[in-house]
Amino acid sequence: MNVAAPADIVQPDSFEFSAENLAEAKKIIARYPEGRQASAIMPLFDMAQRQSGWLPRAAIIRVADMLGVAHIRAYEVATFYTMYNLAPVGEHLVQVCTTTPCWLRGSADIVSACEKHLGIKTGQTTPDGKVTLREVECLGACVNAPLMQVGDDYYEDLDPASTVKILEDLQAGRKPKPGPQTGRQTSAPAPGLTTLKGTA
Repeated sequence: MNVAAPADIVQPDSFEFSAENLAEAKKIIARYPEGRQASAIMPLFDMAQRQSGWLPRAAIIRVADMLGVAHIRAYEVATFYTMYNLAPVGEHLVQVCTTTPCWLRGSADIVSACEKHLGIKTGQTTPDGKVTLREVECLGACVNAPLMQVGDDYYEDLDPASTVKILEDLQAGRKPKPGPQTGRQTSAPAPGLTTLKGTA
């Protein structure tokens, strides 16, 4: 479950989609049958968040009004899913998975490496506003544990050294290569092929 925005967050008075995003929002709404447009709430929240960098109350209300959804119902969605940022986050949102498969493969060491390198604790943002660090539940790539998500990219098969290298790249404005950090091909067996080794 997501946490409510802290009381001291400065909320904007209003929110409007950009012309381009409004046109896209209308296309998304049109995908749903008559009377079911409320189902567009999640993609519209995502679009509003990408436009603002986070999901302020004004954007939640604007999306609810566009879809004819009661404001409280919209808040229920926004506060349930951790993918919505109800407070501003850093330029890079680093989310380390700490669910059981990742924990068994060393996610505690990954969290520790992040905290030590960044000089912050989970839930905090670096003073320069570059990186926000969070622990999250199940990113759904357990076979490549431990892993973290940065923006839309997954960084998998991590150890403390590869984690710090990714963070250094992000802080320097470089784009680290997503995917497994061990050279493994996607989710193939880590030691290499185990079957189909011979030729027919």
